[in-house]
Amino acid sequence: MSQTVAAIRGVRARSVVVPLKRPVKNAFGVIDSGPLVLIDVETDQGVTGRTYIFAYSKLTLKPLAYLIEEIGRELIGKPVAPFDLMKAMDAKFRLLGWQGLIGMAVSGLDMAYWDVVGQLAGRPLVELLGGSAKPIKAYDSYGVVDPVADERALRRSLDQGFKGIKIKGGDGDAANDERVVKGVRTLLGPDIALMIDFNQSLDPAEATRRIARLAPYDLHWIEEPVPQESLSGHAKVRETSPTPIQAGENWWFPRGFAEAIAAGASDFIMPDVMKVGGVTGWMQVAGQADAASIPMSSHLFAEVSAHLLAVTPTAHWLEFLDFAGSILTRPAEIVDGVVTAKGPGLGIEWNEPAVAKYLMS
Repeated sequence: MSQTVAAIRGVRARSVVVPLKRPVKNAFGVIDSGPLVLIDVETDQGVTGRTYIFAYSKLTLKPLAYLIEEIGRELIGKPVAPFDLMKAMDAKFRLLGWQGLIGMAVSGLDMAYWDVVGQLAGRPLVELLGGSAKPIKAYDSYGVVDPVADERALRRSLDQGFKGIKIKGGDGDAANDERVVKGVRTLLGPDIALMIDFNQSLDPAEATRRIARLAPYDLHWIEEPVPQESLSGHAKVRETSPTPIQAGENWWFPRGFAEAIAAGASDFIMPDVMKVGGVTGWMQVAGQADAASIPMSSHLFAEVSAHLLAVTPTAHWLEFLDFAGSILTRPAEIVDGVVTAKGPGLGIEWNEPAVAKYLMS
């Protein structure tokens, strides 16, 4: 018996600015709130696919929401077939290019399509992809920290069962980075994975010097030491680094990862589902990582990433940095340091009173 495929009836995008429980300071400033675009893809089957994307800045909220709804106007009546719709978007935007707001919009829509498919089937996304919901090891993601001032927060992370902690570096000199890393390592002890993220703030020579200086503190990885577009720079740093290099949150779509892997740019990769092409793009990159035997982690979006890492052959770590919990009825939960996918679909439901409270006019 054949089943009718749902068709798109409308696309809605809403801009919200949500509070963060813990502001994130990096080498370039402080993120003290979460500018999010909430996407709803309505269908003729009475099912609405939902997801959100992170706009990074309040300045991009309105343009992103407008772009998503404009793309949505041309999708009305089309079947919710994620692979086919991604091919259509590729053809539509090939000459313009995928990076930036276009890539974020296309990826966000893809996530919402998959949520529709999962809801129609009454099953979580992970099952549609051939897997099952299982606990995914998570690390708690911090900004710049002070080992003394932030001791209570760091110990709270350990009490929640996190087996990994990530901090930011690069906002000061090498001596400050060493002071912070030494202090945090002493606090955590030897059995907790400690990562440091430089957010593209160094050049290859300086990155090499700092990595050597931090080597005695048993770092699990060094993240984005140099500008993300400099694949040769990452490869150069990696050649001499005693610590694995992590990158990928700012590489766009599967083609970007193919180029990075070919360049030997990193030991580990961490796609951002909002930049890699949504669920459809992620699964292609997971195949690339498997073929190259590269451990693969997630960047943000814990709700979706818990589904995707469960079907990623080289799954490594899930990043836990909660931007959307305050506007979801069922936020991602940490239980003994792990996150488990929820359904049906992506398991995302809006807390509408909270959405109304944080809605950007």
